[in-house]
Amino acid sequence: MSLHIYDTSTRAIREFVPVEAGRASIYLCGATVQAPPHIGHIRSGVNFDVLRRWMARSGYEVTFCRNVTDIDDKIIRVAAAEGVPWFVVAERNQRAFTWAYETLGCLPPTVEPRATGHVPEMITLMERLIERGHAYASGGDVYFDVRSYADRYGSLSNQKPENMRAAADTDDESCKRDPRDFALWKGEKPGEPTWPTPWGPGRPGWHLECSAMATKYLGPTFDIHGGGIDLIFPHHENEIAQSQAAGDGFSHYWMHNGMLKIGAEKMSKSLGNSLLIPEMVQKVRPVELRYYLAAPHYRSSIDYSEEALQEAAAAYQRIEGFVTRAAEVIHDVDADAPLPQAFADALDDDLGTPQALAVVHEVVREGNVALARGDKEAVARLLAETQNMLDVLGLDPRSPQWRTAGTDLTPVVDALVAVALEQRKAARERKDYAAADAIRDQLSAAGITVEDTPHGARWELSR
Repeated sequence: MSLHIYDTSTRAIREFVPVEAGRASIYLCGATVQAPPHIGHIRSGVNFDVLRRWMARSGYEVTFCRNVTDIDDKIIRVAAAEGVPWFVVAERNQRAFTWAYETLGCLPPTVEPRATGHVPEMITLMERLIERGHAYASGGDVYFDVRSYADRYGSLSNQKPENMRAAADTDDESCKRDPRDFALWKGEKPGEPTWPTPWGPGRPGWHLECSAMATKYLGPTFDIHGGGIDLIFPHHENEIAQSQAAGDGFSHYWMHNGMLKIGAEKMSKSLGNSLLIPEMVQKVRPVELRYYLAAPHYRSSIDYSEEALQEAAAAYQRIEGFVTRAAEVIHDVDADAPLPQAFADALDDDLGTPQALAVVHEVVREGNVALARGDKEAVARLLAETQNMLDVLGLDPRSPQWRTAGTDLTPVVDALVAVALEQRKAARERKDYAAADAIRDQLSAAGITVEDTPHGARWELSR
C-alpha cells in the first residue's frame, strides 16, 4: 500500500503522487507570534512532524517549510498595549514557539522563513496579480479582486462567493471594489512598521505572506500545504486564489488537523484556558505530552481533560517500561528491522496514528510475554520492532532527543545505587529483610525506585 491522504480541496482520500519522484515538499502554516504557544498551537507541529518522519521513512527526500508570521494586526496590538516595539513581541514569542517545538521532539524544519524577510517576493506577487487584472491599488492599499476569480473562489472551503461575508480587514471599506476583496498590502498608519513599495509604504497582509514564502522555497507547484482546520477560510482559500490567479499551480494536496478544545470551546487565550507548554510539561513529561497529541487521528478534534492527559502518560509509560526492561537484556537493537505491516498500513491510510499505536501496544504485550519466559530471540525482534515504530512517531524513549544534553547523570547514579543495591543484596542473602527494606526506603526517599527482576535489581527515577 502507498501513502493515501485526505485532501481537503477534493474532500476525498487520494493517493500521494509527488510533483517530483522521490521528493516530497510540505508547507505548514506556522505561528503568528503575538503570544506564547499553548498545546492547541503545537498540535499541528506534532501531527506534521509525524507525517514528515513517515514520508522520510518511506523513502522520500522531504523539504519541510514552516513559516513564522512575525508582522500582523495582532502583533501590533499586543506591542501597543505593552508599549514596546512590534519586533520585541515577535522575537520573544518566536523563541517560545521554537522552544516548544523542540521540547516536544519536533524535528527542525528544512527552512523556517519569517514574513518580514520576504517583502520583495510579496511585491513581485502583487505586481503579477495587478498585471493579470486580479488585484488593484487603492489609497495606499492593494486588494485582491474576488470577482475576477469568482468562478473558482470558495472551492477549498466549499462556499459560494455570493454567500460570503465581507473580508473585514480594513478600517475603510470604501477603498474596495467589493466588500469581499481582501487586503494584499496595507498602507502606512501612524506607529506601524512600513516597507517601501510602488504603491506607497505599508506592510503585508497575512494571506500574501504565505503564498510568497511557500513558492519561494518549494516552487510554484508543490506537494502538500498543511495547517489547522480553522485556517481553511479565509486564509487558505485566499492563498489559493492569489497564487493560482498569478499563474502558479500551488499546492497539490491540502491537509488540515483538527482543533483542541476544552469542553465545547476552541482553545484561546481569551477564554483563560490556554494551557501553555511550560505549564503542561510540569504535569507530564514532554514525551508523554507528545504521545497525547499524536495519539488521536490528526483530523479529529481533541477534547482536553486532565484525566485523558494522565491516561496518555500511563499508556506511554507501559511502552517505555517494556523498552527499558528489554534493553537491559538486548544491548544491540536492529535499527533496520522491518516495521510490522499493520503499522505501515495504518500510517499509509491517511496517517492513522490510533491504529499505528494499537500495533505498538500489541507488540509491547508480546514483548512482555517474551521477557517473562526468557525468550531472548523473541525479545530482540520485538524490541527492534517497537523502537523502529516509536522512532517513526518521534516517541522512542531511548532517542537522544528525550535526554537532556550534558545533564545525563545515569553513570553517576549507577555507581551510587550499585553500592546500595549490593548492600541490599547482602542483607537479603542473610535474610535480614528489615535492613533490605530500609535500604529500599532510603533509595525511594532519594527519588529512586528499585524493581526486582529475574535479571537482578534495576532502578529508575521515581515519577
